[in-house]
Amino acid sequence: MSYIMDLRKFLGHDPLIATGAGVIIVNEKNEILLGKRTDNGFWDYPAGGMELGESYEECARREAQEETGLLCGKMELLTTLSGKDTFYTYPNGDQVFLAGLIFICFEYSGEMKVQEEEVVEQRFFSIDDLPEMSNPLKTDIFDKVREYLKNRGE
Repeated sequence: MSYIMDLRKFLGHDPLIATGAGVIIVNEKNEILLGKRTDNGFWDYPAGGMELGESYEECARREAQEETGLLCGKMELLTTLSGKDTFYTYPNGDQVFLAGLIFICFEYSGEMKVQEEEVVEQRFFSIDDLPEMSNPLKTDIFDKVREYLKNRGE
């Protein structure tokens, strides 16, 4: 059981602040690793809720390993998430305001595998040819990734 699921026993579907982290994994071709989610059918980067006692970085690393099988090496902070624009309703009706950090990672190891409970498929995409995202917040995040990669190459 996770911390958020424990809270849901008391709150039901009511809004809560969901603290977590995610990581944008980038391969040598500057492609972004995305997984197709089982809950809403959209493509997304590895991310999830923070567990008690966990740091943002530990959360991002754990979620990446659980969802992709990959171990992240050096990670850099890409952006923060918070505020009214992060409101999201999951397909099951759970409502959240996201508060978290998104990292970017170019160094990783391990063998890619799909965590079938959350992801049905995963693959790398060109930043300029991403599949449809589930909410406008993702568009903003990938605009930041695009800018980061552009500036990194200069």
